[in-house]
Amino acid sequence: MTTVRRAAALLAAVLVVVAGAAQAHAAGYRYWSFWERDGARWTYATQGPATARPDDGSVQGFRFAVSEDSADASRPRGAADFATICAGTPARPGHKRVALVLDFGTPADAPSGETPPARRTACARVSEDATAADALAAAAKPLRYDANALLCAIAGYPHKGCGEQVSAGKAPAAGAGTKSGSEANHESGSHGGPSLGLPIGAAVVALLAGAAVWQARRRGNA
Repeated sequence: MTTVRRAAALLAAVLVVVAGAAQAHAAGYRYWSFWERDGARWTYATQGPATARPDDGSVQGFRFAVSEDSADASRPRGAADFATICAGTPARPGHKRVALVLDFGTPADAPSGETPPARRTACARVSEDATAADALAAAAKPLRYDANALLCAIAGYPHKGCGEQVSAGKAPAAGAGTKSGSEANHESGSHGGPSLGLPIGAAVVALLAGAAVWQARRRGNA
């Protein structure tokens, strides 16, 4: 086999590996993401609901969707105004009010055989030291957690499953938004860098070019 043919075979093998890596990278997970309202926008929470302690007058959001990580996560949809959500819940001494936005996602993100409930809001009046999980439990039972305390279901949805991986062929969630790098610090992983396939592909192309030049010189000297 000539050098050019060997390089071509190597390129084909690399492309198969890169394609497989790209498919693996595209796989996501079906889960409830946790958000905090910062002015007029949502930011991915830097703590879990079991440790976050929202202030009185805050707005917390939960969105069920298929996402790769925090940078790919879908934000809660619709209006999220504290004054509107908690208009019918008067303040009480020794308590705080937390507005909740519960977005159960789209049919495309739903587990097989399940239909997502309509998006809804609630105002939880809880003790001053309550966590976001406490506020959620006060307004959206039943909740379901797994053995690792991962939030699996809000208001009984979904009925089963918890953070399961979804195949790479899954359609992206409607309304998905891409967050800035500063918002993605909740996850340890990062997908902001260049794809591994790019430098590998470039290296193999260079190898092919070098092999072609070497072959041409060899023929010229024959």
